[in-house]
Amino acid sequence: MRSTIRLRLTLLYGLVFLVTGAVLLTIGYLLVRHNLEPHENFRGVLRRLGLALPVPLGPKPLLLFTPNSQELRVAQAVRAQLRADALHRLVLEYVIALGVMTLVSGVAGWLLAGRALRPLRRIIATAKRVSGENLNERIALRGPQDELKELADTFDGMLSRLEATFASQRSFVANASHELRTPLAIMRTEIDVALADPDADPEELRRMGEAVRETVDRCEALLEGLLTLARSQGGVGAEESIDLAGLAGDVVTDLHARAQERQIEIRDSLAPAWVQGEPALLERLIANLLDNAIRHNQPHGFVEVATATHDGRVSFRVVNSGEVIEPGEAETLTEPFRRLHREEGGFGLGLSIVRSVTLAHSGAVQLSPRPSGGLEVVVALPGISPGTATAMSKNPQRALTEK
Repeated sequence: MRSTIRLRLTLLYGLVFLVTGAVLLTIGYLLVRHNLEPHENFRGVLRRLGLALPVPLGPKPLLLFTPNSQELRVAQAVRAQLRADALHRLVLEYVIALGVMTLVSGVAGWLLAGRALRPLRRIIATAKRVSGENLNERIALRGPQDELKELADTFDGMLSRLEATFASQRSFVANASHELRTPLAIMRTEIDVALADPDADPEELRRMGEAVRETVDRCEALLEGLLTLARSQGGVGAEESIDLAGLAGDVVTDLHARAQERQIEIRDSLAPAWVQGEPALLERLIANLLDNAIRHNQPHGFVEVATATHDGRVSFRVVNSGEVIEPGEAETLTEPFRRLHREEGGFGLGLSIVRSVTLAHSGAVQLSPRPSGGLEVVVALPGISPGTATAMSKNPQRALTEK
């Protein structure tokens, strides 16, 4: 038989009963042996031998015989034989009783083990039925908060997380397919229209080429965003010591002209903020936050950028003006392809990349809508001291080995 938990519990129950039963019967045997006095059988045997006692038997009947007499020796032999016969019968009866009770305890243990492990069979059956198509199924085990209930609740929690992950994956694939299908359809339409007109002049062909080029650029931007998202979710590559203030300053300089074009003021307060990470991903994080703050803003608005270090943690904070955002909407903006307004451009991947890069660097990101409009985003990352950063920059291989 396969060594199952039920079988092991059954054997354990039987062994425990066998040991405790043997101890109990041994104690009973000693007690019976100590108190065994076969008075009636002893009297009958003595009478048949012609050695009837002159007075009724008492607690010590052998004292009525004359010491060292033949009658005393015969009486002692009779008593010893009767005692041996009684103990022999008692041993046989106890052995039979012990065997029967052991068998009964084994059957009872098997039934009790089956009842106790019934929730486990339910968990196993649910685990076998669950697949990618029915992740909404749950065990929903009822009963006391024991180990099996805890196991069932843990399994239900895992199924809930898997269901959310699969749903997010399906939504991601559907949205990515839609975003890719739209520019492809535009390019096909432009090309078909141009080919359908045999008298198309160079100006029309040029407009068609420009439209196709713009659509190709859009596809390229989408694919780049998807690759960056996948790369950030795959973990961090070669790490270096980086000052987020320096990276943020470079990005602000690059986006300054665009902000002036949209009449948006950029205010910065960049204190040294050293972290350990991959420069390309961290630069994309900062660029996405600032691009998002400029894109979803209003004329004559503002963008505030700040870096700080406190208690070994580095924070990168971006605040922008804009329209009022509901708290429930802000919580979903880090999901892929989530955007408040499709007409503002973009693919809804910026903040999802920010979240993935932050998690890859063991950090946390928090989005808070401003009551007056706009959004505040705070990225917190583990910081390093400037001295450590200097040592790592001088000998990065040694620093990574020591880390």
